[in-house]
Amino acid sequence: MDNGHFLTTIHHGGPPMGINLNLKTTNSAIAGVLAILAQNIQDIFSQSEREDMGLEGFERKLRGVFAEAECGVVAEKLAQYDVDVPKLVLDGKNYRRVLRAASTYTCAAGEVQVTRSLYRHQAEPAIVPLDQNAGIVEGHWTPWAARQMVVMTSLLPPQTGETLFAEIGMMRPSKSSLDRLPKALNAVWEADRERFEQQLREAETIPDGTVTVAVSLDGVMTPMKDGKRQAKREQAKAEGKRPRGPAGHQEVGCGTVSFFNAQGERLQTRKLARMPEPKKKCLKRQLQAEMEHILQQQPDLRLMAIADGAKDNWTFLKGAFPKATAVVDFFHAVDHLKDALDNAYGENTPPAKAQFDKLRRRLLDESNGVEAVIRSLRHLRKKHPRRKVIARELAYFRNNRHRMHYADLKAQQLPIGSGVVEAACKTLVTQRMKNSGMRWRHCGGQAILTFRALLQSDRFDRAWPKLASTYVVPVRPPAEVIPFPKSQRTTSSEVGAI
Repeated sequence: MDNGHFLTTIHHGGPPMGINLNLKTTNSAIAGVLAILAQNIQDIFSQSEREDMGLEGFERKLRGVFAEAECGVVAEKLAQYDVDVPKLVLDGKNYRRVLRAASTYTCAAGEVQVTRSLYRHQAEPAIVPLDQNAGIVEGHWTPWAARQMVVMTSLLPPQTGETLFAEIGMMRPSKSSLDRLPKALNAVWEADRERFEQQLREAETIPDGTVTVAVSLDGVMTPMKDGKRQAKREQAKAEGKRPRGPAGHQEVGCGTVSFFNAQGERLQTRKLARMPEPKKKCLKRQLQAEMEHILQQQPDLRLMAIADGAKDNWTFLKGAFPKATAVVDFFHAVDHLKDALDNAYGENTPPAKAQFDKLRRRLLDESNGVEAVIRSLRHLRKKHPRRKVIARELAYFRNNRHRMHYADLKAQQLPIGSGVVEAACKTLVTQRMKNSGMRWRHCGGQAILTFRALLQSDRFDRAWPKLASTYVVPVRPPAEVIPFPKSQRTTSSEVGAI
């Protein structure tokens, strides 16, 4: 499709503007596409009457002809973004047209071919006005096609995505493309992540009826390609330890910010996740930024911090949110209680079960139930002074007693569990990144986590336009530049390929 006789009216910098085009030519091209579509549909009906293709066969052929027609219309639209003049002046630099040739793009319906011009300033890389005006993603994908691929890969492995795209019958990206594109897009997102996230926060409002906001963080061990698995196992052997467990795993950090109404019902959750990093530094900055913005909007909200008993979690939460009501997750607490009682009475023995049920109810229902637990564990430690597990769990409850007022919190309809962030660990990480045989590097894993978290936080629809807009860099020639007549245009064979 040769679009050289259209005069582009987009300038370099500023918002994209429309393109002056020969509407008669465009309408004629569209009419041609529609005529072919109508004929193809008629041919399918005729074929279905002659052959026993069944409804499935009919639908497959119908999808194919509509996809072909869609590709034709998209190609016509893409051609409108092209610029075809002898030279361009951009940012004070002269760009000379060095090539005009057909190129293949992929839209949501499949591959399309469009003739485009390339320009170069001296030895600098060539620019492609069509790509920049249209916002072609990574030099090949239309924005909607790229979006579909990112969503697909966030939900499913590339191999599964390739199979599903093929079954749908529209575009057919390969598994390697489905693997590469999210990484490239995430690199763009990370380069300007703080600004993007700030814009997302500024466009959001606190759900109606919110009286409490809870912040939580946790982690989940994930298999890593660069997790130094073998080195850790060799070190364990050298130290005389039995090499076992997830030696090649590292911790992916997950964080949540959840809104609750006066009845204790969760209204909304924003999720965050980061690949392994020292002290979860980036994740903690993200959580602080989220909470600061929320409290600026509604400073009278009840603030809660919920986590397991990990020391690093509470060092951060106490320092970042000193006014928050601190709560150790109730279910982690009873796990520690069970470990102590099993160690004292025997694992899952009737005495251990009976004592566990009794102390669990007291911890949950009595105003100062944690003190009853501490007294019982102190008695068991005296009875079994050499059992380190009992001593360890006693210290756990003593250190966290001020974060275990579960009955009082329940009476106020406040959350007492970190189930939200644990569910985030499962849905963000485990379900997608811990399937059989999977191992991750940082860049690939973060690409999954970034877009998966945006999807699960209902932010993707607002985030995608911000990301896609980074690929739009409008380009147009000066208004006084007149394109060559067709007979005088330079062809690719005359200038050579780049």
